[in-house]
Amino acid sequence: MEEKSRTRIKKEVTELQKLGERLVALPLHQLEALALPEEIREAVSFAKTIKQHGAYRRQIQYIGVIMRQFDTEPIIRAFAEIDAAGYTRAMEFKQIETTRDELVSDNEELLEDLIRRYPEFDRQRLTGLIRNARKEISLGKPPKSSRNLFRYLTEVMISS
Repeated sequence: MEEKSRTRIKKEVTELQKLGERLVALPLHQLEALALPEEIREAVSFAKTIKQHGAYRRQIQYIGVIMRQFDTEPIIRAFAEIDAAGYTRAMEFKQIETTRDELVSDNEELLEDLIRRYPEFDRQRLTGLIRNARKEISLGKPPKSSRNLFRYLTEVMISS
């Protein structure tokens, strides 16, 4: 087995530190869902409490040192799943934005299709939100009703 170069070792250490920083940045509920070794969990929890930049940097370096002792593949896979879920959610929101814009631009065919596909929609509420959003746009007002329409579409389309 060939020996690793100093450059390769430094690169691996930097990657582990970046992985540690991502762990620290995770919300608590996602962090708890990961099956982390106790040492890493404690170091990450402590890093979340540090306010001083220098101390935080040292703690991230320490997390990188600890992570060398463990298999990081499960953590990397977990981040891949988190990233994929975030991408999927962003695409759903983009689709809902497009749907909202089409509804506001008077696409009656889409409205009928939505009501057919999602019986949970209240037709009267939906058409009222669309009408109010159109009115706001024509008067140049802030998009309060457009936001309400987006929330309603999200509520029904994602929960279904």
